[in-house]
Amino acid sequence: MLQEINSSYKPRFNRLADWLSWQEGLHFKSIELGLDRCRAVAGNMGLLEPEFAVISVAGTNGKGSSVAMLDSILTVAGYKTGCYTSPHLIHYNERVRIRRKQVSDEALCEAFARIDAARGDISLTYFEFGTLAALDIFKREGIDIAILEVGLGGRLDAVNILDANVALVSTIALDHEFWLGKNRESIALEKAGIFRPETPAVCSDPHPPRSLVKRAQELNTPLQLLDRDYKYVARADSWDWKTLNIEIRDLPKPCPYNHYQMQNAAGVLRALRHLHDMFPVSDEAIREGLTQVRFPGRFQMIPGEIPIIMDVAHNQNAASILAENVKRLGCTGKSHILIGMLNDKDHSAVFRELQPLADSWHIVELDSERKTSPDMLMQELELMGDEKPRRGYPSLGKALRSIRKHAKPGDQIVITGSFLTVGAAMRYLKRNIRLV
Repeated sequence: MLQEINSSYKPRFNRLADWLSWQEGLHFKSIELGLDRCRAVAGNMGLLEPEFAVISVAGTNGKGSSVAMLDSILTVAGYKTGCYTSPHLIHYNERVRIRRKQVSDEALCEAFARIDAARGDISLTYFEFGTLAALDIFKREGIDIAILEVGLGGRLDAVNILDANVALVSTIALDHEFWLGKNRESIALEKAGIFRPETPAVCSDPHPPRSLVKRAQELNTPLQLLDRDYKYVARADSWDWKTLNIEIRDLPKPCPYNHYQMQNAAGVLRALRHLHDMFPVSDEAIREGLTQVRFPGRFQMIPGEIPIIMDVAHNQNAASILAENVKRLGCTGKSHILIGMLNDKDHSAVFRELQPLADSWHIVELDSERKTSPDMLMQELELMGDEKPRRGYPSLGKALRSIRKHAKPGDQIVITGSFLTVGAAMRYLKRNIRLV
């Protein structure tokens, strides 16, 4: 109850939308890395020593999918999970889930009010509010284990105020260079910020940067590496996983169209082995969890005469994986790329990966202060010497209607470039076609 913090406090708002709008303008910077503000408020709220276990998941690509698999497997195994991810695709509530179900507007509003009452004159960012709300809700729900996705980097991300029982790092690639560094070594060192001395860690990147391994050695963190300490073998319709003297054969593929999800899943299974004494998980729960897991916006396919593929890829590594997965499908017609991107991304690098795939470009303006105009993105394509048809649109809906009007059976539409692009597509499709 709010009275536990400040009996005189009256909530600023009653609606979630009002709370979120206010949070966006509260702090003088939309992104400011650092733990002091968030740790101080968490201390005021009694959140720094949770009674639940913690898995922290960092990485450039694949961390959201890794979180989804952890959540699915542990829930199937009978544990009460709390899951925190970002950003969301359609509803803010996607960020905080209990046993795979989104929490209510009411629960979030009550948590925001408790945070507001506890923070005093401490200014918090939008992301810090969300992180504290998740931890507060998890505490009150009495969960068994929290699965926390690191938002940006690791070392100075708000999630890192808690010590994880096991840390998982997925693929490391170039993204957010302004905050994290200009190369994989610098970025990996930031990701390694979630490591703790004598506490197990796992990396599912098949080529981990040296800085990550070195930091683990400096901290005496037992780090398990893919292809050294554990491995997976892909088969036509299944895959096998092995570590030490433990092997699980004929596992279901978590996503039949996305080969790279097996790499993420392999790291997930190794992280779960570290927690086996506290949270034993049977092979049957693993199989069922991998069968049930869903990856909204991660190579999500909507079938039809003109199938739609949605993927949140917004950096070169993710775009490369997207292009490879699309090629595996063997489209007989044309590929229409519908893309919108933020201004702090490497647009040209993403375009280069998608260029061999594209038969036409359809560029949309995103609903964000960080948007890049369609004209600017089309200029970048022109500078790259791309001569394929391209057109800009003020909204995703107009772009999708135009493509569907001119596309032929056997063609495909690939929607990508940002969480905002895919989120807008999901909203449009749900409202107009009722497919998602």
